[in-house]
Amino acid sequence: MTEPLPNSSVKVEGSLYTFLKAIKFEHSIFALPFAYLTLFIVEDGLPSLGNLLWITLAMVGARTFAMGVNRIIDAEVDARNPRTEERPLASGAISRTKALIFSLVALGVFVVATLQLSEICRYLMPGVVVPMVLYPYSKRITWACHLILGLVYFMVPPAVWLAVSGDLTLGNVFLGIGAGFWVAGFDLVYATQDVESDHQQGIHSIVADFGLDRGLLVARIFHFCTVIAVVVAGLIIGGGVLYYVGTIAFAVLLIYEHKIISPDDLSRVNAAFFNMNGIISVVFFAFVMADVLV
Repeated sequence: MTEPLPNSSVKVEGSLYTFLKAIKFEHSIFALPFAYLTLFIVEDGLPSLGNLLWITLAMVGARTFAMGVNRIIDAEVDARNPRTEERPLASGAISRTKALIFSLVALGVFVVATLQLSEICRYLMPGVVVPMVLYPYSKRITWACHLILGLVYFMVPPAVWLAVSGDLTLGNVFLGIGAGFWVAGFDLVYATQDVESDHQQGIHSIVADFGLDRGLLVARIFHFCTVIAVVVAGLIIGGGVLYYVGTIAFAVLLIYEHKIISPDDLSRVNAAFFNMNGIISVVFFAFVMADVLV
């Protein structure tokens, strides 16, 4: 008696689950709050359902594509790193071909969603996609790779503003600067886990090239720049009391994030990276949303 053929839909669902696990899909929470708070500000109240839907799909699609490409390009590097060797692409739990297919589907979602927004966005799409692909390659070349990742997130507030209003203002540019330095700073903190492996494989980062002490100092400087940029943005766009309360909460949480790690004790890096940055982004968005609505 012959065995039944495996259900193809089950195999696809299993591969999709593995892919989403590989890219830590749940961490889309890092990208969405700056997009949402910009949306509330530019619409000066509750955003339209259409804008909320298409911007959400564009953000999630873009991040999924970026992380998928990152994991594909870094698969061999990850396989030689004891910390990352069990990642699905590094271990072979999912093939690069399947990961590429899922990534291209995500890119398609981003493109379709972007086409539903302001016309200018369709012309700027390549400028958003290119840094996402360059980031994993930049780590092979320069310690400034954190700033290239920051550039991706710098574009979020201006892109949302353009998507809704069709124009650009200085206030949302400063919001973008804040988002960019925030992400560059926590990417730098995350890189502290791989200094030894990065040295062995010729991967660059500020901590790998200049040491943990200087690297963590630069991360603090980046996050100081984040707070300054957010304050300046508030002054330009006319933020209210709750906006600045949210900014203070943002700053306090960043200070705490840096308090729980040091060059001598990196045991809480994951807590600083995953937990704190998720909390930071949601808290700041909540205060800005309340400021706009109240």
